[in-house]
Amino acid sequence: MTENALDVTEQPKNSSGEARPQRRDRHRRGVRYYLEAYAFLGLLILAAIFFSVWGETSETFPSAANIRTLISANAVVAIVALAALVPLVCYEFDLSVGAIAGLSSVFVATALSHGTSIPLAIGIGIGLGIVVGAINALLITRIGVNAVITTLGMSIIVGGVVNQKTHGIAVTGDIPLGFSEFGSSTWFGIPKIAYVLVVIAAGVYYVLNHTPYGRYLYAFGSNRDAARLVGIRTKLTLGTTFIISGALSGAAGVLQVARAGSADPKVGETFTLPALAAAFLSAAAMRPGRYNVTGTLVAIFFLAVLNSGLNLAGSPEYVNNYVNGAALIVGVALAVRLGRRQEL
Repeated sequence: MTENALDVTEQPKNSSGEARPQRRDRHRRGVRYYLEAYAFLGLLILAAIFFSVWGETSETFPSAANIRTLISANAVVAIVALAALVPLVCYEFDLSVGAIAGLSSVFVATALSHGTSIPLAIGIGIGLGIVVGAINALLITRIGVNAVITTLGMSIIVGGVVNQKTHGIAVTGDIPLGFSEFGSSTWFGIPKIAYVLVVIAAGVYYVLNHTPYGRYLYAFGSNRDAARLVGIRTKLTLGTTFIISGALSGAAGVLQVARAGSADPKVGETFTLPALAAAFLSAAAMRPGRYNVTGTLVAIFFLAVLNSGLNLAGSPEYVNNYVNGAALIVGVALAVRLGRRQEL
């Protein structure tokens, strides 16, 4: 039997001439895609409902005060996660995002407590993030040091700078009242800091999905050799992702000072794991197989709801470590699996 004969008889056709199995397969793939895309959003809703009706947390979890606290506290972590997301689109890891946010918060709080104007203090925080991100970019793209090693080493160095600056003591000087009020007050019942998150997330979304630069990043992450062959300046493109990541992490540090009214020298350590977990989990939410902004936000608040509910139920602190660590492993595994499926 010839190859052409095999092509003709491979799929049985109905009276209209359409191959039924092919249509059925497309339908199945479509259903599977939507199930994968919205699974985490569904889990987020189910988790919120569970903690709202569970006897241990039914009185505290759905309260307006707790919801505002949950949104406000995790808005900062979400911005750190978006910072990690940008280089992750290129399949490079920035493990220094939490440390940069901590560095920014310490220097911003110190500057404000010494009478520095608010705009200048904000510039200092974001500028420090850009400087650290630029150093990461140079080490990775020009010297060729692995991104994981570079950013892990940089996070340790930054941690040393923070300890030297604070001697392990929180910075609780005279933070301007207007600055701290912005981080603790609301507009229409929603924390003001959440509006900042929306603006930043919208900006990152637009850049990644509606600009040539964003297409270059996804092309780079999909196939570096092909991206280079079509003329994309791969080293420059990759380097800018770490600079953007540093700037976003610096902005997160600024907002953390506004929210807390002080700077904890260890706060960066608490940001890193949930931020990275959410960035990885984004590949399994909203746009399966592709790291994305909306998936990152869904993942960060899914983890936030779990951690908040468990804390309110009186679970030991180490349970949160189990949740965040497991989420990171699951996120990496799902990203790899769904990414491979897209390539098929």
